[in-house]
Amino acid sequence: MAIHIPFDNSYARLRGPFHDRVLPTPVSAPHLIAVNRALAYELAIDADSLTTADGLAVLAGNSVPVGAEPIATAYAGHQFGNFTPQLGDGRAILLGEVVDRSGARRDIQLKGSGPTVFSRRGDGRAALGPVLREYIISEAMAALGIPTTRALAAVTTGDRVQRETALPGAILTRVAASHIRVGTFQFLAARGDVEALRQLADHVIARHYPDAAGASNPYRALIDGVIARQADLVARWMLVGFIHGVMNTDNSAVSGETIDYGPCAFMDAYDPATVFSSIDRQGRYAYQNQPGITHWNLVRLAESLLPLLDADQQTSIAQANAALGAFPDYYETAFLAGMRSKLGLMTALPNDLALVQNLLDCMAANSADFTLTFRHLSDALDGDATPARDQFIDPQAFDRWAEAWRVRLTEEPQHDAGRAGAMRRVNPLFIPRNHRVEAAIEAAVTRQDFAPFEALMQVLSRPFDDQPKLRAFAEPPPADQRVFQTFCGT
Repeated sequence: MAIHIPFDNSYARLRGPFHDRVLPTPVSAPHLIAVNRALAYELAIDADSLTTADGLAVLAGNSVPVGAEPIATAYAGHQFGNFTPQLGDGRAILLGEVVDRSGARRDIQLKGSGPTVFSRRGDGRAALGPVLREYIISEAMAALGIPTTRALAAVTTGDRVQRETALPGAILTRVAASHIRVGTFQFLAARGDVEALRQLADHVIARHYPDAAGASNPYRALIDGVIARQADLVARWMLVGFIHGVMNTDNSAVSGETIDYGPCAFMDAYDPATVFSSIDRQGRYAYQNQPGITHWNLVRLAESLLPLLDADQQTSIAQANAALGAFPDYYETAFLAGMRSKLGLMTALPNDLALVQNLLDCMAANSADFTLTFRHLSDALDGDATPARDQFIDPQAFDRWAEAWRVRLTEEPQHDAGRAGAMRRVNPLFIPRNHRVEAAIEAAVTRQDFAPFEALMQVLSRPFDDQPKLRAFAEPPPADQRVFQTFCGT
């Protein structure tokens, strides 16, 4: 069956140092792991065609579909605070773009499809474990309502990739609003290429922030827009206990989507200092540091755009600082609004932040499970506080906080009817628990058994539903199954 993907490749049409044309490197024996049928429908792609031999060849990089213009994109980045002026897609190839059924433009990229000019002596490949981790967690994030890149398909390659040991290779087909990063702007700024910088900024405005085009200073409006979206995004991460793990500027998408799932994870017991990434030895990207690092990354974006803001450098700096100064309020507003919803509060009162912080402090002191504590608040509202109390080493600590919470609820003008249900719609029961993700990966890598992966994907597609027969997936890990470190795919 012929593969029809309705490509319209605007980024490939940019003329300048934005990308390098490259073909995927064929693999020896591809095998299909999964196709995301719902996402394929959104993209106006026939999911059945992706499961055919022709479809598998495309997903494996053995065949380039009609209309694709494969490129590796160029970018720079601050990695753990250290600037590298050229990084780029070293193991990913952008096949092209489609305009989906809603009218949104989406990238389709093969990750793990072979070396490019940006590979820096790397093999350009991906191991099966990181591909499955990104598939699981990106789709879980989408089900949670958090802006994210998506997973359209995953295949094994039949080839081994060498990391610490030889591992089975795989390729992820990733979909994104775009793959343009803070580091993309940094790449051009470091070259001093103001014309290319302007071309990229105009492209991003047209693609992601069209309202900025009519502003008195479109480039200031672009910065404002990226700041607002990034503040909202990191607030959403914090509200579900998600830790990205590698918040380098090359992993920060200007579209406002979560991108590049490497050593990412969700917290079990709440601890604001939690770090999972094996390479984050100083805790730079710990859970509690994510808002500050997001702000730091946005400063790097504003620095890159200074030549476009005004002909006078001091005026440009003043404009950038004014824009960046709005971030803390944007973040606190988004975070507090989300926390109010998680606590069943429909109105805003001055002491709400203190109520939230008191709960978080109590959770940290009592090793309370982040996800289940918030989920079981709705049970407490319905008259059964036991599930929530059971999350705390000292249940009376919860009781003391809950007394203040109940007093605050009496200040709500709305009747309690429906409040618990509204809370369950924002407090998930199911998240991709690290031990479950690792078990699915282990079964696939060591036994070619994808049943645990498929079962986990099914559960995570409905994170807010009770799913009584699958409640075991909601439970924190036993002590001997806790996962304390996650690893980068390279």
